[in-house]
Amino acid sequence: MNRYSDEEIAAVYKTIAERRDIRHFVPDPIDPELLARLLHAAHLAPSVGFMQPWRFIRITDPALRSALHQQVEQERVATAHALHEREDEFMRLKVEGMRECGELLVVALMDRRDAHVFGRRTLPEMDLASVACAIQNIWLAARAEGIGMGWVSMFEPEQLRRLLGMPAGAKPVAILCLGHVEAFYPKPMLELEGWAERQNLDDLVYQNGWPAEPEE
Repeated sequence: MNRYSDEEIAAVYKTIAERRDIRHFVPDPIDPELLARLLHAAHLAPSVGFMQPWRFIRITDPALRSALHQQVEQERVATAHALHEREDEFMRLKVEGMRECGELLVVALMDRRDAHVFGRRTLPEMDLASVACAIQNIWLAARAEGIGMGWVSMFEPEQLRRLLGMPAGAKPVAILCLGHVEAFYPKPMLELEGWAERQNLDDLVYQNGWPAEPEE
């Protein structure tokens, strides 16, 4: 049979349900063998045309971590200004744990991606979708291992690319904070903070086409 056992299936769904975007970490190091397992999980992700466009940069230099944090802080302030009436509410949120986490990774798209047209001729953004699958693999594997992960997207890609010496065709897409936690949030933190609520799944599933907009 191809089906896993009931216990194994339950573990998969439990991991998905309890995965959280973590911003609060205990500053303890992650065991190198555990980090290797998480990166291997990422590398097992599906990719369009088997192009494997993910690249991972491990940040171990404290000065470089500080420079990355400064870039994120600049974008955090700019994002707050762009939110207008919700600016003050946003500035009260903790949106990253870059200074506290045990490991900091930058995930990037490879350079020379134009050579890969299998599955991308009409949808070139599928390279980004493939990288997102790799990130999700790390996230789920980390949760199963009891390690928290936070995805930071507040940065200017070209500025970060230059800081890390990436070739012109490469593009950073995520900063990942990985580390030990005292506890996992019972719900997504932005839901706990009242920033947004999870939408009703029935409103997001259509059948045989996009529903017509109601007439005003």
